[in-house]
Formats: sequence, C-alpha cells, structure tokens
Amino acid sequence: MLILLFLCFKYDKLLNMNSPACDSAISEHGHDHRQGSRSSRYAQLLFVLLALGLIIFFRDAPQFNTLGIIFVSIVLEALPFMLLGTLIGGFIEVFVPRETVTRWLPEGRWWTVFIGAGMGVIFPVCECAIVPVVRKLLQKGVPLSAAIAFLLGGPIVNPLVAASTAVAYFGDWSIVMQRMMFGYGIAVGIGLLMGLLFTKAKAVHNEVSSKPVRRDAPEILGSGKPAAWTEKIGLAVNHAAGDFLDIGRFLVIGAFCAAVVQTLVPRQAFVAVMDTPGFSILIMMLLAVLLNLCSEADAFVAASFRSSLVPLSGQMAFMVLGPMLDIKLILMYLKVFKAPAIAVLASLTFIVVFLSMLTMY
Repeated sequence: MLILLFLCFKYDKLLNMNSPACDSAISEHGHDHRQGSRSSRYAQLLFVLLALGLIIFFRDAPQFNTLGIIFVSIVLEALPFMLLGTLIGGFIEVFVPRETVTRWLPEGRWWTVFIGAGMGVIFPVCECAIVPVVRKLLQKGVPLSAAIAFLLGGPIVNPLVAASTAVAYFGDWSIVMQRMMFGYGIAVGIGLLMGLLFTKAKAVHNEVSSKPVRRDAPEILGSGKPAAWTEKIGLAVNHAAGDFLDIGRFLVIGAFCAAVVQTLVPRQAFVAVMDTPGFSILIMMLLAVLLNLCSEADAFVAASFRSSLVPLSGQMAFMVLGPMLDIKLILMYLKVFKAPAIAVLASLTFIVVFLSMLTMY
C-alpha cells in the first residue's frame, strides 16, 4: 500500500510540474490548477502518515490483522480489473479516432444515453475499471449523459456480470434479468437527469472536458508520418500507465476506508434489522456502499444473505447500487468530475435505486 501511494505521489508531482496543460489552465481560467494538485499531494501524504501510525502503534491489535486482510483483499480484487480498464482506455485514446466516437455518440442527441447504458456489452468491465474508460470517452467527445449512463450501467449490463449472477443464484435467470433491467433503466434515467442538470463543462474537470495536450505526440505524430503499430501500442500502454497511477491512489484510499468500516461495524448489526419493510433495502444499500465489492463477485455475497432471510428486494438493491456507488468509486470520481456533480450523482443514484427497489415489494 505504502509503495503504491509513494509511486502515485511521485507521479502526481512530476505530472503537474512544468506541464503545458497546467500552464494552459492558468492562462485560460485565471487560477493556478496546481493548487488543487498540491492539496491532493498533502492529502496523500497525510494518509501515508496515518497508515504508518497504524502500523507502528496498532500492529499487535487483533483488529489490525483483520483490517489488513480486508484491505489487501479489496485491492487485490480490484487492481487486475482496474488495469484492464486503463488498458482499454489507453487503446481507445490511440486507436479510436475522435470522429468515430462523435459519429456514434454525437453531442446534443438524447438517444445517446440509451446506447451508453448498454455499452457494457461491448466493453465488459466492472466498476473497478470503468472510471478510466469513461474519462477517455469524455475526452473523445462523448456526451455527458451517455458517459454517466455507461459509468452506472456498464458494470452491471455486461455478459461477465450476468454469468456470475446466474452462477450465484443457481441458474435462476429471472434474477439475472431483473438485475440487468434495473441496472439499465436506472443508468438511463440518471444519465438523462445529469444531462439536464449539468453541462459537460460544469460537471467534469477542465483537463477532461477539453482534450489534454499529448506530451509524447511529437515523437510519433509530429513527423507527419503514419505511426507504426508497435509505436501505437507503446503509446497506448503509456497512456494506460499514466491513468493507472493517476487513479490508483484513490482506489487504495477507498479500499482502506472500506476496510476500516468493515472492521469496526459487524455484519450482524445490519442483519438484525432486516425484517422491517423498506428498511432492509436501505441497510443492504448502505452495506453495498461500504463493502466495495467488484460487480463480478458481489452476487455471491448477495446470495449469501438468503440464509439471513434478507428479501430479494434487499439482495437486488445490494447488487444494483454496489457497482454504481461505493467508497472507492466516489474517490475515483474525483479524477473525472467536479465535487458538485459528484454530490448530485451520488444522491440521485442512491434515491433512484431505493425507490426502484420498493417496487419489488
């Protein structure tokens, strides 16, 4: 954990020193964007010191071992999928022309949100990998509503999640279809609402809404000659590595927060109040936010609650909200969206999922 955070800290420092994009942001918007990155580095340094303090002063406590196991399991579960997502994002950046993206998902077309919510069929990534892909799509000109719909629906509406859900529920495809339909419908609805409430400029950071200057473009594209496949692959991997380090720090911090919550709050405290109508949905939603599970594995956890007499609506709430909203996702959203947009997105997602699950009673 400390090694990864140190690498992210060094990468963030080098990335924001003497960068053309940073200088452009200063000249165009009248403020120093490096202030935000400096605050981010201070927050990361504070987190590293906190982690060191836990290791030094609480390493012999039984809870520390539990926290460490949960933290490592969350990170190890998420990192491979996040790496896949950054690689997909890197290849989109290099191999998919902006004109192609805007032709299929043009700005100002309301129907693009329906395509975006179903793009998980083409890009079957879980929520651990979705953020870097969405960031690249926004840079390519994808409308905000379609990007939000893919962000929320992609980790649910994809064949890998459908297969894992079917296995967890012993081939009960009715539950699989309900999860897919709820995920798709909620993603479309929230995407449309976010498109009405925000413009792309107000919702996402400037370096995302306007395509950043490629630091490595002159070596390959400046000569006017077509880039070789090997050069393009190298460029795609380079972009993926940058995104991986840029977003990875938030995954680590989010996993740590989730591990602390899971260590301090026993699951029995949630199960004890499951009999109350509607309240079981709320409790399972809170549990989904706190546990930070991968969408390709959360169905097995949801199915395990059947022995605790959790109603299907509560299990479905767990499987629908978790891939859309949890601690690590909220922190990873900070690299794409501005704080007001994140607050509205999180609130809308929580409310709409809760109201949707009430219809199952």
